[in-house]
Amino acid sequence: MFRTAVLLANTPDQLLPARELMAFTLASHILLVPFGVALPFITLLMHHRGLRRNDPVALLLARRWSAVMAVQFAIGIITGTVLSFEFGLLWPGMMGRWGDVFGLGFGVEAWAFFLEAVLIAIYLYGWRRLKPWTHFWLAVPLPLAALMGAFGIIAANSWMNTPQGFSLDPQGKPIHVDVRQAIFTPIFGPEYWHFVVAMLLTAAYVVAGVYAVGWLRGRRDRYHRLGFTLPFTVAAILTPVQFMLGDSAARAVFHKQPIKFAATEIVWKTDTHVPEYMFGRLSSDGTISGGLKIPQLDSILAGFKPSTQVTGLTSVPAADRPTAVQATIAHWAFDIMVTIGSLLILLALWYAWSWWRHRDNPGGRWFYRCAALAGVSCLVTVECGWITTEVGRQPWIVYNHMRVSEAVTSTHASGLWTLLGIVMAVYVLVFGAFLAVVLKMRTRWRIADEGSTAARADLPPEADTPYGPRSEPEPAATGAAPDGGSGHTSGGAS
Repeated sequence: MFRTAVLLANTPDQLLPARELMAFTLASHILLVPFGVALPFITLLMHHRGLRRNDPVALLLARRWSAVMAVQFAIGIITGTVLSFEFGLLWPGMMGRWGDVFGLGFGVEAWAFFLEAVLIAIYLYGWRRLKPWTHFWLAVPLPLAALMGAFGIIAANSWMNTPQGFSLDPQGKPIHVDVRQAIFTPIFGPEYWHFVVAMLLTAAYVVAGVYAVGWLRGRRDRYHRLGFTLPFTVAAILTPVQFMLGDSAARAVFHKQPIKFAATEIVWKTDTHVPEYMFGRLSSDGTISGGLKIPQLDSILAGFKPSTQVTGLTSVPAADRPTAVQATIAHWAFDIMVTIGSLLILLALWYAWSWWRHRDNPGGRWFYRCAALAGVSCLVTVECGWITTEVGRQPWIVYNHMRVSEAVTSTHASGLWTLLGIVMAVYVLVFGAFLAVVLKMRTRWRIADEGSTAARADLPPEADTPYGPRSEPEPAATGAAPDGGSGHTSGGAS
């Protein structure tokens, strides 16, 4: 603890509020990222099912999910824009010196963001206005645009973790930039695919969890069954895949960022036959208190044999490695992520067993309780993954090239603390508005489904979409609508 205090005393006063501000905005924005990246894909899966099987319930679900997708995207624009400004305002040292090397990733993400906005608008406008399959195929590039945005962000982040593609002049400024090498760094592949599958997994579990709650509340109709089954099947298939990708990403960190690996595994001294600690707390003298110790497992996981040598934190000077507190934070975040991932594998196996034996979802309430919690748990793992990645590489903002303290703004600390308070207040209002809109949409849809004529008289017609240009409401139909293929229940679909 004393060593941590000494290190903090040697840092600029504005470093702590700048880091807190960046941490808060990143932690808030990353909760929306799974839906921006993965919800378009899940929506199109349901849309395709509805068209291929002439299924009005599937089309109703796809249309409603597309409305939620649009609202979420609007909120993501706000939080994403704030982050874009913060990179320049809070870390001018990094952007001024290294922007020419890794800035292309942010450019790719910006273009993907713009393209995704256009495609979402076309998709929303196309309901009941385009031919069914024309409407679907025009939306197919939407998930690809989302993946392109993820590509840009992960390219920038992976470069910050494993920088390459440049030379340094005598003054230490980057020259001779190789854009291809700067994008495709050694850790880019493992990090990108781990991130993309995590987003798909999280969005699928969250969407399925909404309908799991409906099942627990007695809504056992086909609408809730299909709304649960399709996204949960996607999640169940991807869960073991993600576990293997996570293992691959951790092993890439072991080879390319050994000090970060030592922090996430709280390894103090370089050694072989290193034990694995599940949780536990690292002290500044290298002792570990609490947690579950599993002999030799860390070496086995890193190199598939107990004799694998694992680099310890003490292999570099104290100023060049995470503090004991930071290592403990990264370690706990990593262990929480692994623990939740292991439990999700058991849930996926439960689901697969039921389908193999009965060709049906598990019928017990405990399964749906676990399914409802899975979405929230995945959001926790997303936060933990970000904490592991960012805290584990401290004190470097550009690994082994620039410290966080060297990149921070010269703005007075009091101004940054004030800005943090303002941003927190604005985000509470923004996320509160998002929740209010989604709940209003849910009420509107429930009124339509229940067919309450008296209650529906107080609301605009459900068939008249609240997004995009307005149109005259159409009569309800039992099958797929010939002009848009959306298919309406009583009250229509929005």
